[in-house]
Amino acid sequence: MKRLSAIAVTFLLCILCLPATAQILRVHIDGTIQPIAAEQISRAIDAAQARHATALLIELNTPGGLLDSTREMVTRIESSPVPVIIFVGPSGSRAASAGFFLLEAADVASMADGTNTGAAHPVTLGSGTPDDVMKAKLENDTAAFLRSYVSRRGRNTEEAEKAVRQSVSWTEKEALNLRLIDLTAHDEAELLRKLDGRTVTRFDGTSITLHTANQTVEELPATLRQRVLGWLMDPNIAFLVLAVGALALYAEFKHPGAIIPGVVGVIFVLLTLFALNLLPTRFASLWLIALAFVLFALEAKIASHGALTVGGIVALTLGGLLLVDGPIPEMRVRLAVALAVSLPFGLITAFLMTIALRARRNKVMTGAQGMVGEIGVVRAELAPVGKVFVHGELWDAHATETIPEGTAVRVVSIHDFDLRVERLG
Repeated sequence: MKRLSAIAVTFLLCILCLPATAQILRVHIDGTIQPIAAEQISRAIDAAQARHATALLIELNTPGGLLDSTREMVTRIESSPVPVIIFVGPSGSRAASAGFFLLEAADVASMADGTNTGAAHPVTLGSGTPDDVMKAKLENDTAAFLRSYVSRRGRNTEEAEKAVRQSVSWTEKEALNLRLIDLTAHDEAELLRKLDGRTVTRFDGTSITLHTANQTVEELPATLRQRVLGWLMDPNIAFLVLAVGALALYAEFKHPGAIIPGVVGVIFVLLTLFALNLLPTRFASLWLIALAFVLFALEAKIASHGALTVGGIVALTLGGLLLVDGPIPEMRVRLAVALAVSLPFGLITAFLMTIALRARRNKVMTGAQGMVGEIGVVRAELAPVGKVFVHGELWDAHATETIPEGTAVRVVSIHDFDLRVERLG
């Protein structure tokens, strides 16, 4: 009995020590291709290997993104010890631009009904327009990169190259007919049924038979860090967070000791700078954004009748538009977002300026100067010194003539709590 108990305990310990397994591990890439997306793919491949997964399923929907991140993701997919299945889905999704490179790199390239792919012509970054030689170099290098693995996957290299050189796009049926993908499916369940028993050739030349029917699919969610940074990798969100952070810092400088605006401002600005460091950012545009806040602050003090406000709106709008130099529109700040940030700042500044100008024009109503022009009644004859009742108080007063008690007088000036008055009327 003791021997059987020892064997049972040993067997139980062995089971507990085995690594966690998952039949199929799934990860979603929904958005632009950038360093955080590359990190998600790398983490998913490592997790699939650690869990001895049958395959890694990447559900893809992307408008494209950065070529450097794409190359990194393709390299990880090619060297993955676990077969990688890329499924462009659900219906209405796309694998455009950089997404096409990822789709072609997979062990199994598949698309849902009503999806499209292609349009992978490289876009240069930077403010200058490259010459024809530089364009040709970039295009040839990108085309060679695509050919280097499409042919090894047994797909149509000639047609795939058209996505780079001619920006051609295809529907899922066109891509299947041209041998750019391996199969189509209505949804994920149908995809796994079709893949069951299918033999695929890995990038290293080895063959493997997939067993995917009725298998458990485990979702690998993004980490908190990846979710936060992935959210900030949207240039429009990054610009909004940066503007809010700058406004909070401005409020702290205007009201030192408030603490909370300063803390919020520093956190928001640092988070944004960290995200922008991962994007193709023109950091010179940050000077335009800083200039805008300087102009708004000066308007509240100088009152240039709107000139500084207009300049601040223009500087903030241009700073936002030029902030991120992405290869696709989804990786740039939209004009509507730039205006949605700059116009409210300008309107608030103009409102504060109007209040300041109105206060300057208004007559002083408080303090000693607020007494000038007030009407009072003589309570002790002014000959020429006496007492005057003004504003519910009795004041010492002087006059240039004798004014009897009970006469109404007007305050002309005040000197050291001594009123100078004149007869009313």
